[in-house]
Amino acid sequence: MKPLTQVSGPACPLGLAGVDTDQLIPARFMKRPRSEGYGGFLLHDLRRDEAGVEKPDFPLNRPVWRGAEIVVARRNFGSGSSREAAVYALADHGVRVVLAPTFGDIFASNAVKNGLLPAVLDEADIEDLLAALSATPDLPVSVDLAEQTVAWGNRAVTFAIDPVWREQLLNGWDDIDVTRSFAGEIARFRDADGAKRPWARPSAKA
Repeated sequence: MKPLTQVSGPACPLGLAGVDTDQLIPARFMKRPRSEGYGGFLLHDLRRDEAGVEKPDFPLNRPVWRGAEIVVARRNFGSGSSREAAVYALADHGVRVVLAPTFGDIFASNAVKNGLLPAVLDEADIEDLLAALSATPDLPVSVDLAEQTVAWGNRAVTFAIDPVWREQLLNGWDDIDVTRSFAGEIARFRDADGAKRPWARPSAKA
């Protein structure tokens, strides 16, 4: 997994609340192999009309935000079912960071496992950022995971993230890598426990 330290550039003001995983990728597209990429299905039924034509006024379809690696949303982003394909759609579209006041718990966990940062900002800060992007669409936004800050214009605010998730993203670790990072502690515990309870360890075969 690619480490994530800083992401800077345009930020797409999605501005929607309660975007659930079925909206992020409708179930009918999940039959397709991941190898084909899910990016084109991201928010399909919101981005496109019934004929499948892109709606030009939808934020992700506007040229200034089409390739944005940062998405700004309102409360309860990624709520609903546990489908990991919702994260695949974002990642395959090129999104590396989602800023929102709250996230669906399972979505947030899946996001980290796929190298996508679910950064929790105060609701007032989200509203300020959305207003700034509405006024200046090409406003540069910078997300610094090491410092846990989001900066735009003359503003810099902090965001929250689980410390273990932070380390995973900074190092590009999966869950197995996290376990390996505790190899020393695991070995010391095993040795100490073996000395205290030798009877609890399997005996060597003759």
